[in-house]
Amino acid sequence: MVKKKDEIPDWVSDEIQNAKFKKPEELKKSGYILEFYYEDNKIDTQLYDPVEDGRHIVTMDVPKGIKIDDLLKGEVYEFVFDQHKAPLSKKVSEFLAKEKEIEMEAIYQFELKSLELLDVGSDSADDDDEE
Repeated sequence: MVKKKDEIPDWVSDEIQNAKFKKPEELKKSGYILEFYYEDNKIDTQLYDPVEDGRHIVTMDVPKGIKIDDLLKGEVYEFVFDQHKAPLSKKVSEFLAKEKEIEMEAIYQFELKSLELLDVGSDSADDDDEE
């Protein structure tokens, strides 16, 4: 049987699926909601400042205490969330870089803790009218 080029070896899959997450780091960043995933209780967010690995767009798990229906797309929020990080071995990182052209040294998960709708731009709009 010939292996498919796209296939990932079991040892790589095993490490990724069984990654051990370190103690979470709490972050506070502003941005806005791009998409809702009701079935999975997740949201995609666009953050103004990147997270540790350089991404601006992250998917966050939403706790049961926050109703997704109450959230607004495109409005600016301040998000407080936990960033969970599971480092990958050098062997797996090198395989992904060489064979799959994916630069990845860790797996991240983001868990929303709270968010606050920010009143952005309303003051500056009033100032513009006066000029």
